[in-house]
Amino acid sequence: MTIFDPSAPRGRVIDTGGMGRNMLRLIGLGVLGFFLVILLFSSVTRVGTGHVGVLTLFGKVDTQETLGEGIHLINPLKTNNELSVQTQTIKESASVPSSEGLMMALDTSLIYHLDPASAAKVFQSIGADYEDKVVEPTLRSAIREATASHTANALYTGEREMVAKQIFDSVSSQLAERGIKVENVLLRDVQLPATLKASIEAKQQAEQEALAMNFRLQKETQEAQRKRIEAAGVRDFQQIVAQGITPSLLEWKGIEATENLAKSPNSKVVVVGGGKNGLPLILGQ
Repeated sequence: MTIFDPSAPRGRVIDTGGMGRNMLRLIGLGVLGFFLVILLFSSVTRVGTGHVGVLTLFGKVDTQETLGEGIHLINPLKTNNELSVQTQTIKESASVPSSEGLMMALDTSLIYHLDPASAAKVFQSIGADYEDKVVEPTLRSAIREATASHTANALYTGEREMVAKQIFDSVSSQLAERGIKVENVLLRDVQLPATLKASIEAKQQAEQEALAMNFRLQKETQEAQRKRIEAAGVRDFQQIVAQGITPSLLEWKGIEATENLAKSPNSKVVVVGGGKNGLPLILGQ
């Protein structure tokens, strides 16, 4: 735009087009800078502690790249989907049958974590809710399969560790194929029907009482045997001593005793020829 100023000497011309172009340039730079800031923020993503990031581009999962913890620069058109790789626990309470067909309430805990190397595969084939879709159903199935091969009495008493190991082996093999690692399976509690529980406890009490009675009988038998051995020893001692004592030995011992008493400084009365064997009688005062 050109303006003629009549008051200006020699008809001076003022050009205002340069100011407009400068203004448009500043606006354009501002818009460009704004989009650059947005692009920069879109290219920076953060992955939290104990998580991995799975990238998707227009719904397609990038199975070649998985982000670890921290800050990352990515394609601004990609979306970061975080999955936890920390240890997690599922608590399952279910009514399960025993080998006899009795229903029991079994409380189980499954400890597991997602394999970081398989996170993209899990997200692509199962989704972020893999716990509800895969882990819980697999655990329920393994519990029923394990308890159906054991009696209720065995589950309530001595075979709980065996059942837990059987569940662990089954769940581990199935979930490992899905990219999920099982750390442990715990049987927290087994609840039997009240009547069956009472009969099992009564049987256990009777077995404990029988063991206690056997222990007492064994102890009494050992004590009687000890007394017989002791009596036999006393008898043998008396027989040996009796065989060594003769009338001559007794008379000799009597003479020794009389001689020792006679030498004593204490006052005494001696009766000569007293007694059956003719030994003197010494009566002390």
